[in-house]
Amino acid sequence: MTTIDRSLSVADFVEAVSGDNETHRVENQPPALENYNAFTTDIALREAVMREGGGWGFDRLTRFGELVGSARVITWGQQANRFPPILRTHDRFGHRVDEVEFHPAWHELMTIGVEHEAHALAWRSPKNGAHVVRAALEFLLYQQEAGVGCPLTMTFAAVPTLRREAALAAEWLPRITSNVYDPRFIPASEKKGALIGMAMTEKQGGSDVRANTTRARPIGGDGTGGSSNEYLLTGHKWFCSAPMSDAFLTLAQTERGLTCFLVPRWKPDGNRNVFAIQRLKDKLGNRSNASSEIEYRDTWAQRVGEEGRGVATIIEMVNHTRLDCVVGSAALMRQAVVQAVHHASHRRAFGKLLIEQPAMQNVLADLAVESEAATALMARLARAYDRGATDEQEKSFARIATAVGKFWVCKRAPAHIAEALECLGGNGYVEESMLPRLYREAPLNSIWEGSGNVMCLDVLRAIQREPQSLEALRGELESAKGADPHYDRLLERLGRELTATEDIEVRARQIVELLAIALQAAVLLRAGVTAVTDAFLATRVARTGGQIYGTLPTGTACRELIDRARPIQAFGPTHEQGLRTRS
Repeated sequence: MTTIDRSLSVADFVEAVSGDNETHRVENQPPALENYNAFTTDIALREAVMREGGGWGFDRLTRFGELVGSARVITWGQQANRFPPILRTHDRFGHRVDEVEFHPAWHELMTIGVEHEAHALAWRSPKNGAHVVRAALEFLLYQQEAGVGCPLTMTFAAVPTLRREAALAAEWLPRITSNVYDPRFIPASEKKGALIGMAMTEKQGGSDVRANTTRARPIGGDGTGGSSNEYLLTGHKWFCSAPMSDAFLTLAQTERGLTCFLVPRWKPDGNRNVFAIQRLKDKLGNRSNASSEIEYRDTWAQRVGEEGRGVATIIEMVNHTRLDCVVGSAALMRQAVVQAVHHASHRRAFGKLLIEQPAMQNVLADLAVESEAATALMARLARAYDRGATDEQEKSFARIATAVGKFWVCKRAPAHIAEALECLGGNGYVEESMLPRLYREAPLNSIWEGSGNVMCLDVLRAIQREPQSLEALRGELESAKGADPHYDRLLERLGRELTATEDIEVRARQIVELLAIALQAAVLLRAGVTAVTDAFLATRVARTGGQIYGTLPTGTACRELIDRARPIQAFGPTHEQGLRTRS
């Protein structure tokens, strides 16, 4: 046994104990992935933004990409999840307050999102490509923390619905589209910026919002002194997103049926509205964002749109949030690929870097193809929202293609991220790697604003009741016809599936899957990146590969696909070489 002199300093003591058997030498670990530009290093995103009309936003996206790739923003994302929001129903004197407290990191993330207009660029700068650039901003921020995407998305998506009422639009849109983030819990009239939430679903109905039981009683035109669009709401909402928002679009029953309303947290007289937060949801993921159950008890609200037309009124908001579901899932897949490629570029196993191992190359390349296809479709959908204001065909295309894209891209995310996590092995299974957070987040977008079956039934409804939507989608798919024989055969199969009417609901998912694959293929064929298109067509259209990631056929340009996905383009085979290049 070694005898230690107790008079030794701490440093000498550690050296004496460890001797030549030092166990804490760090070897074969990748450097921290931080302080990189998340936009300029994303080739697929840059190409998609340029292709879909957002090239004018490159300077803005470059600045934001540098910010969200910085160590401090990455740390904010970690902290916002480690310290989730806390509900305070009462103050210390027993007064009802219904406030939610957030960690400072949450407010920092919200600040940069609002200041850089991830919630409002399309409305503040309504020119060609504005929706594309805004989607790219959201895409970049979402990679570091998905929770803030919820309030930013709902605020963005509320604008078309509120425009239906001139008075409400005049009152709320200047604050909603402001680039000032003001988290103070005070009347919106005293703030320069405001956020909008949503409270639609109830415990007995879920996606079937027509089963809602919340009641709305008019207080205008009946001698009570209110205006014709003022109501009092009573009921329980099972999911209310971002309860600390300044106002909420919600649904309630009137004598004429389900109707849309705007519920502010503060009434016009300056008093708090009745908005009783019952509890915060303890969720699988999205933990930095507060989701809640609330109760309305004669809660003051203003009607938006006609009575009995609630779904038709709020559907534009829903469609815009569905667009951001595609954006969010594509962003999660991009970040998963970033983490996997970065790790494999520096980790050695069996005598060489992981990224040099053929089996790993196949997996990484396959993940990169899926990510690129999602990014390309995201940008194409955003362009349809840009052009839909003046082009009926693009508007019809956006109507059906958004539902198709949401179903498919959001469904692909969980398995994709699970495979990326496995690329890091045990390191990917620990919280510090970020992959567990991405994995927990992955199912959400497939559930939010309509789960898989709801999306498929919505597509069938559009096919059956809105023939112009199907024709617009057909036109998009036909534009790539003749470019590849496998693609042409897929279109022929789709034609047969759409013509057959028997058991169409049973085949709903099969039909929408085929539509989604064909749509992604059409976008990639027009993009003309040979390595990406060839790999996608071979495995997703011709289906020559297997059923899991990493089954690309022999001859696939795996290194080229991986190089396109590298988070830091200057990084070569070794960390030291990469550092020299960056400096």
